[in-house]
Amino acid sequence: MERPASPRRLLPRRLRRAPLLLGVAGLVLALATACGPAPSGGGEDGGDGTKDRAAGERWQPKPGTDWQWQLTGRLDRGVDAPVYDIEGFDHGKATVAGLHRDGRKVICYLSVGAWEDWRPDAGDFPKSVIGRSNGWKGERWLDIRKLDVLEPLLAKRFDMCRDRGYDAIEPDNVDGYANRSGFPLTAADQLRFNRMVARLAHERGMAVGLKNDLDQIPQLVKDFDFAVNEQCAQYGECDRLTPFIRAGKAVFHVEYELPTDRFCATSRKLKLSSLEKEMDLTAWRRTC
Repeated sequence: MERPASPRRLLPRRLRRAPLLLGVAGLVLALATACGPAPSGGGEDGGDGTKDRAAGERWQPKPGTDWQWQLTGRLDRGVDAPVYDIEGFDHGKATVAGLHRDGRKVICYLSVGAWEDWRPDAGDFPKSVIGRSNGWKGERWLDIRKLDVLEPLLAKRFDMCRDRGYDAIEPDNVDGYANRSGFPLTAADQLRFNRMVARLAHERGMAVGLKNDLDQIPQLVKDFDFAVNEQCAQYGECDRLTPFIRAGKAVFHVEYELPTDRFCATSRKLKLSSLEKEMDLTAWRRTC
């Protein structure tokens, strides 16, 4: 039996980023980013005896692929879109199988960089890795430096998505280093964590998307199979997603506060998969 939909708040998922550092501090940050670990390649050992499935064997959404993003309310399976991005904890095998029968690919939404107090595994996260609020009720940033603690917890969640038949993961809250997390996180910390997240998905045969984190796209585009972005048009940032498009990877994009006539021309030019959505992310959508 599936759990009822998780409570959501009427706030955008796009988080405020800290201002870019200047001068010597900016140089230090750039060097830290450049010196991060090399991207993990397909077919490498995941460290637990499993093998990372080659990119050609995973689902690889192409630029311009239409999508539906619904995280609240009764799931509307009648939306004419080949890709559905839905709440991983709330929808089980039967729902995913039904969407597959309808010819859809299904993305499993999970928060990986923030703790949520209503999740069934919330008690498994030690207090030492739980930081400041990320602006959403019941959610707090995680200390992503603690890979030894977080990796097995996230692996269980990814196992859940795999076992329910999902094709991909949308990992949320992967830019804690650029926010007031309560921890002294660096760009290098975020790269290590995000690459671990990508590896966990690939080891289980699933694709994985980079959520927002625009500043690290150049370093991470090879690790991720697609991108998910909120409000790049509103903030004049959509061109920063072109590395994914040039790599033949879809960019699933949503705007909350702009009507389609304000961003669709640019989206079509850049080959983004763009939607206008309400912030509560019910079934309602308007396409370009």
